[in-house]
Amino acid sequence: MRATCEKCYQPLAPDEIDLICTGCGVRYRYQPVCPDCHQPLEQLKSCGATDYFCHHSHGLISRRRLTYRIFPV
Repeated sequence: MRATCEKCYQPLAPDEIDLICTGCGVRYRYQPVCPDCHQPLEQLKSCGATDYFCHHSHGLISRRRLTYRIFPV
């Protein structure tokens, strides 16, 4: 996933939980969203596996189909 800062258009570098702009230092978060309805997904963790569930009638979503919403913190 290649993302750029919406203020200075520099690349974002991954941090422990966030993404940080390499130019201006603004912190961003990313959130998995449903590729069909673009609503936030619930993350389900069990036995070392992570699945994503859409509460808007799309059910389980595989990691291959995930899209992410990036927003400033």
